[in-house]
Amino acid sequence: MNVEIPDKLYFKIGEVGKLADVPPHVLRYWESEFSAIRPKRANSKQRLYRRADVEFILKLKVLLHERRYTIAGAKKFLEESGEWHEDLHEQSHEQPHEQKKVSLTIGRIKEELQDLQKLLTNKGVV
Repeated sequence: MNVEIPDKLYFKIGEVGKLADVPPHVLRYWESEFSAIRPKRANSKQRLYRRADVEFILKLKVLLHERRYTIAGAKKFLEESGEWHEDLHEQSHEQPHEQKKVSLTIGRIKEELQDLQKLLTNKGVV
């Protein structure tokens, strides 16, 4: 199964369903069975899958639909092959360098806002 995954940060459940050629209820079920599939939730509570989720789902579909593994058999295969374990999701999405840059930027913005608040307070505006 060779599927071209678009270059996007997040995919909606319908998009993932089309890429994997499975209905959304199947994706929701797989999500409940495999902890490596943990989509984020938008404010609207809609599932937002990342590229690593989509790649995992495509591997899972091959195991379940083409190789005819059971859910338990697929879990065992993925665990033994080292392709999946409980914290795969965190490992595949962690980008410490990017997170550090964001934290530093947020910190700078917070300091600037506090400085601005002090200036306005001193001038009697606030």
